[in-house]
Amino acid sequence: MPPGSPYPQGPYQQQPYANPYPQPYQQWGQGYSPFNRPASVNGLAITSLVLGVVCCVPALGLILGVIALGQIKRRGERGKGLAIGGIVMSSLGTVLLVLSLATGGAHEFWEGFEDEARDSGGSGVTFSVGKGECFDSPSGSLEGEAYDVDKVPCAGDHQAEVFANFKIQEGGYPGDGKISETADDKCYALQNVYAMDSWAVPDNVDVYYFTPTEDSWSLGDREVTCMFGNTDEKGSLKGTLRCDDTTLGADQLAYLQADGILYDALDTAPDEEYVEDDLPGHKEWATRVAKALGDQTELLRAHQWAAADEQPVTDQAKALDQARKEWGQAAKAADADAFYTHYDNGSRLLEGSRAVTARKALGLATTPPSDGGDGGGGGQGSGDSSSEV
Repeated sequence: MPPGSPYPQGPYQQQPYANPYPQPYQQWGQGYSPFNRPASVNGLAITSLVLGVVCCVPALGLILGVIALGQIKRRGERGKGLAIGGIVMSSLGTVLLVLSLATGGAHEFWEGFEDEARDSGGSGVTFSVGKGECFDSPSGSLEGEAYDVDKVPCAGDHQAEVFANFKIQEGGYPGDGKISETADDKCYALQNVYAMDSWAVPDNVDVYYFTPTEDSWSLGDREVTCMFGNTDEKGSLKGTLRCDDTTLGADQLAYLQADGILYDALDTAPDEEYVEDDLPGHKEWATRVAKALGDQTELLRAHQWAAADEQPVTDQAKALDQARKEWGQAAKAADADAFYTHYDNGSRLLEGSRAVTARKALGLATTPPSDGGDGGGGGQGSGDSSSEV
């Protein structure tokens, strides 16, 4: 088509067309497209709406929406409705954020986030097992570092039973040794609160615990979990060891509370195993035991027992009176031989036939614990066999 020709040529030759009229209209310029392209949508308007909907950064969505309206007006772009929607949604999100900060909602959200992070597993992350719950360790051992446990019913076989949880005071990480020492001392003290009947705790059961690691400490973990476990790594526990005010009758509870006074005193034996190595220390210990026996019998006689329990408990109180005299003589012993004589006599009276008869009447365990090497402390551990997990 010749330049300037307003009509295309047909299949036949024509003479050049002469326009009889002046040209009041401008010819199409080069590059003109005969179809109108729609104006582009403003990108900031889209972003503003997205931020307003998801409420992740509402203030930024509000600012971008205002900027988008100015650009749309200047450039002739589309997206005015999107920008306005973004402004409205972002404004609402900003108001909600301010209210959340004012009412502490943000703090609660962050605490929830931290809790979820702690419970999500992995290195340096802790988990929680509650008092009275039983579990198996996926690794098959209660020693080493644990990342998770499999909770199971206490009625069946299980590796461990949790008897207490407590928190370590805030501050910087005190170190593995200090944490283990704290866990060891407190867990052994708390076991008697959960398992009041020391006769019912098998000899192959000891205390273990979970403690915070340095990594979990940085996430706010301060909890120590105390548990019973089998001293044989391949062994297990069966049935709950819980024996406290949630499971005991009034007479049972009264008897064990009085019994606890005695066993607490027995647990204060000197570090020196042999009397010859520390006679003064053993004599002081015997003095504490004699006093505890006096307090124990006083409590036993003050309680109103059921008819079936009264006589067996009265007989046991008389045996404890005799034991108190023997322990009192041990406290005055002139030498180790004299101490051993009164100690042996007094120890036999603590867990003799009268104690077994009274416990049988009360429905408590009737097999005396074996001597744990602590001077007749009822099998209470001294902390040496505990393991940090």
